[in-house]
Amino acid sequence: MPNLKDLKNRIASVKSTRKITKAMQMVAAAKLRRAQDAAEQSRPYTERFNAVMGKLAASVGDSDSAPRLLRGTGADDVHLLVVMTAERGLCGGFNANIAKKARAEANELLAKGKTVKIITVGKKGRDSLKRDFGKHFVHHVDLSDVKHLSYSDAQAIAAEVLGRFDAGEFDVAKIFFSRFENVVSQIPTMQQVIPFQVDEDAAADAPEAGVVYDYEPDEEAILADLLPRGVATAIFSALLENGASEQGARMSAMDNATRNAGEMIDKLTIEYNRSRQAVITNELIEIISGAEAL
Repeated sequence: MPNLKDLKNRIASVKSTRKITKAMQMVAAAKLRRAQDAAEQSRPYTERFNAVMGKLAASVGDSDSAPRLLRGTGADDVHLLVVMTAERGLCGGFNANIAKKARAEANELLAKGKTVKIITVGKKGRDSLKRDFGKHFVHHVDLSDVKHLSYSDAQAIAAEVLGRFDAGEFDVAKIFFSRFENVVSQIPTMQQVIPFQVDEDAAADAPEAGVVYDYEPDEEAILADLLPRGVATAIFSALLENGASEQGARMSAMDNATRNAGEMIDKLTIEYNRSRQAVITNELIEIISGAEAL
């Protein structure tokens, strides 16, 4: 049984931890508001952009004149996985869930005899995957010095991916991120960005669905210009979703940690009081026994 000094030190230590987790919860809550607004504001543009791209892609089809980013290389042998996680931890299962989805996809591809290449964005994804897939890593993007995500950050990642595609290093590219639903719900998501996949439902639901347009220049030329932007847009949207999901997960995790610390303090306080009462009782018994002996 620990003595009173040990219990007192443990209580003080847990109280200090609770102060830290509470402060981190408040910081995450403040950052969440901005990150959530950025993610939600990007969704209408991304959805409309994808709808327009889908309509153009559907009109072009799989013809030989279609841009290479749309029709692909004609093979399905080499897959590039772009795994986006956070630079920091203490956010519950946020990083682990993204890495788990990427790991499952990589294992499935390898089991089929495919070649897998991995680009990691964020230290936690790299640390989680390097033990099993370190030999498959081809690039890492460090965003630890970036305070506010911008479109230029997504463009730099997209330029790396597109450069490797133009060099013939892979056939299919997929990005992994966490889509923000609310503070307690973030959904690990996989999205194929190369070759571009036509979302027929989004194209059908677009306001201009059913309207016939004559394009100048033609659809192929427009797609050739828009598809690289589409890759950057998808990556930027994923980064924003990740940012909101990270802060939501951290806020929830720190709230749980603060509650657990409070419960531990209550238990330790009860144990301290009982031990202190036992010491006082023993001292009283010794005093009374000594007085009776006299």
